[in-house]
Amino acid sequence: MQIDAFIRYLTAKRTVDDRSLNRVVWSQLVDAVRKRQATLTRPLRVLEVGAGVGAMVDRVLEWRLFDPDAGGVEYTLLDCEPTLLAVAQEQLSEPPAWLRLAYAPINVFEYVEQRTKYPTAPRYDLLLAHAFLDLLDLPTALPLLRSLLTDDGLFYFTINFDGATLLEPTIDPAFDAAVEAAYHRTMDERIVDGRPSGDSCTGRHLFTQLPAAGFEIRSAGASDWVVHAVNGRYPAEEAYFLHSIVDMMHAALSNDSTLDLSRFEAWIAQRHAQIERGEMVYIAHQLDFFGVARPTLSPHGHP
Repeated sequence: MQIDAFIRYLTAKRTVDDRSLNRVVWSQLVDAVRKRQATLTRPLRVLEVGAGVGAMVDRVLEWRLFDPDAGGVEYTLLDCEPTLLAVAQEQLSEPPAWLRLAYAPINVFEYVEQRTKYPTAPRYDLLLAHAFLDLLDLPTALPLLRSLLTDDGLFYFTINFDGATLLEPTIDPAFDAAVEAAYHRTMDERIVDGRPSGDSCTGRHLFTQLPAAGFEIRSAGASDWVVHAVNGRYPAEEAYFLHSIVDMMHAALSNDSTLDLSRFEAWIAQRHAQIERGEMVYIAHQLDFFGVARPTLSPHGHP
């Protein structure tokens, strides 16, 4: 996907994400963040990895995650694509006085590597990853992310894909299932910069991978995308979002040897036509997580 189209996609999915985020998980995060701020004599340090165009910053401000009277917040947005962060910086050009924003246009692995050179660098009180962990190899990435948090730091990992892509109405049940399976397989086999890059069941795997990496899960719940038309029209920019999802499936599978490609091209065209008529329903199963980083052990086995 071209960068301009990707920026529009990220903007278009804002309403989908807002509707989908698990409110129980969110409420527990808010309580924990407010309690943490009340104990600090310095600003709360926050890092968001895969920050994109800054939608999460907008969201946490609108949804009042932070106490503006509790000593301030230092919030770093990290993303490997500088163009996305440039959009974020433009959109967030007038933050409230108590919020200090910083931008880190760097790959998360490189960021961790750089910080290991400075062992006295302060670690973060809160780590955010929104629709991002399912793009990473969890056994490799999670211990690195844990190293960025204080020993009692908080984490909020959201919209983690978990193995279901459903499009209704069906076109052909058997072929629909074959397309879904092939699409998920591309996630399982994805390699980026020579590294394994996520899988199609990241959500469920986090239940075991997070504790193994030093994260204690305090709350988890579904954050499914459910997109459908209302009175024949999709809300906001969600028709564009749906077209983008179908285009992503097309790009991922356009050379897939397991599919009848001429039939697949017709299938893609039918899905786009369903969107234009306001008929297509899209459901993706995902999970949100909130919790606390467990203390790391010293070489002598003590926290």
